[in-house]
Amino acid sequence: MHTQTQTRKILPVLITLAMATLTASMGISVASVLLPTLTDNFSATVSDVQWVVLVYLMSVTMMIVSAGQLGDLFGHRRVLVSGLLVFVAASLLSAMATSLAQLIAGRALQGLGGAILIALPMSIARDMVPTKQLGTAMGILGTTSAVGTALGPSLGGILLFWSDWRMAFWLLGGFAGIALALSITSLPCASEPKTASFRQMDFPGTFVLAIALAAYALATSGGASGIPASPGLLIVIALITITLFVIIETRTSSPLVPMTLLQDRRTGLAFLMNLLVGTVMMSTLVVGPFYLAFSMGLNEALVGLVMAVGPVVAALSGIPAGQLTDRLGAKRVMLIGLVQTISGLLCLAFLPRYFGVGGYVIALILLTPAFQLFLAANNTAVLVDASKEQRGRISGLLGLSRNLGLMTGASAMPALFVVFLGTGDVSRAGITKIADAFSMTFAIAAALALITLLLAIYSQTDRKPVQDFG
Repeated sequence: MHTQTQTRKILPVLITLAMATLTASMGISVASVLLPTLTDNFSATVSDVQWVVLVYLMSVTMMIVSAGQLGDLFGHRRVLVSGLLVFVAASLLSAMATSLAQLIAGRALQGLGGAILIALPMSIARDMVPTKQLGTAMGILGTTSAVGTALGPSLGGILLFWSDWRMAFWLLGGFAGIALALSITSLPCASEPKTASFRQMDFPGTFVLAIALAAYALATSGGASGIPASPGLLIVIALITITLFVIIETRTSSPLVPMTLLQDRRTGLAFLMNLLVGTVMMSTLVVGPFYLAFSMGLNEALVGLVMAVGPVVAALSGIPAGQLTDRLGAKRVMLIGLVQTISGLLCLAFLPRYFGVGGYVIALILLTPAFQLFLAANNTAVLVDASKEQRGRISGLLGLSRNLGLMTGASAMPALFVVFLGTGDVSRAGITKIADAFSMTFAIAAALALITLLLAIYSQTDRKPVQDFG
């Protein structure tokens, strides 16, 4: 009976956090399907309109850790409500934009709100959900993130059919408005901090980190940004500014990212493992379509249908992955998830060559739940021992490391595929050569997953508890 009462109390909280996560995820994916229409509407180039997607991702990536620090200083609920207000306002600005520049500005502001919606639900869940149910909460958030990512393009396409591109942003504003109402009514504010000041924010660190992340995001955009600087130069700028960021963080009294936090074996390696798994996850989305279209000869509709298997399985497996984490423990489930990830990637590398589309689908059905197992377990393992004063930043760093992995995968894995292919013109490479390049690319992805598994094993040996950083 006590468990049922407890569940009834946290259910509105989880629905609220899931709605916020869903809104932010849809914000990432809904605009991608609008790009051809925006090109015609604003008489713009493809590089110009791609900023509608890119600027949102950049804003989220640049501000996600700062959003966590704001939550730690001023209260997670208060900052989440503020983030939802920003997201609603930005959605309205985007919907009413009369020029591409205004739309891009609205999307940049929307990304700032989105950073808060991605960074804080995990920390709020840690604050309000009992430890024995934390894995389930992480699984629910993982599920809604997958659903939002998959739902965005579908809803955007339907809205384009029935109305115009502006309706997509009215829809985002509506989702954010519902999440705002739920946040105000469902999230208690009894323990919100009273004495925080903006002077406690690490503005120099925030500024330098933003430059580093912006440079990295532009470097991995594959030329979509239209920026004249080469990816190599942008990577150098990112490395220099990251070095400067580390120097700043070791000398400030209230660092955005305490270096002692990263030096803790488990938390530091958890962020690295998140990055590696994010890289592998993105490889299925950016390399898979080439193989399906040019080696298997599927048309666009069938490619889309096969690719939809991943998000559907992710949506169905997120909550069970969280429940399994609660039942077996985060450490054990993390290892299970990584072993299954390696198996799934090897199946993806070789099964389609012998069993065609059926082999590809079987590999996705094995692989996608493995990602959900890892994410639910890794997030739970990091947050369960996190001090209350650091939960927002740690949640932000988990989100940041995953985003960096996705960006790295979007750039590095297709480049690796092209290297194995020996040519940038996939259509002329030949079926066998494409299949060979695909198999080798995913064999490398399996090797990355194996490295992640070894890091997970190492992180769980002789671990000291996470310190309560001030």
